[in-house]
Amino acid sequence: MKKELNFSNIRESFFQTVSNSSWANEGFLVAAEIAEEDDFLSELERFSSSFGIGIIKLDVEDPDSSTIIYPAKYKPELDWDTMNKIAKLNPDFKKFITRVKNDLLSKEIRKEEYDKVREVEKLKERYI
Repeated sequence: MKKELNFSNIRESFFQTVSNSSWANEGFLVAAEIAEEDDFLSELERFSSSFGIGIIKLDVEDPDSSTIIYPAKYKPELDWDTMNKIAKLNPDFKKFITRVKNDLLSKEIRKEEYDKVREVEKLKERYI
């Protein structure tokens, strides 16, 4: 998630998203402000299409009204090799994956084990 997406940060932001979502079914780059120049939007579309990363324009005032500018390409299979590698390197990720597995097997989601979903007003405070 980025405050702003423009020509000066598109490559870094995009490839950070590609890297961070390489193991997932879908990956999205979310930004509150997205440059609207035609050249920029063409480049954004090219990156999105080439790498399958979706683009979401976050509506800071009403997050539920955020807009998917370009959809993500859905990958039906998770990249388990990458997930296993990340889990070996990152204890927090391993704990997260274990928690998801346990919740799926028990069919009981332990919400207290996950990040809290913040209220819109709290999100606005962090952005401003």
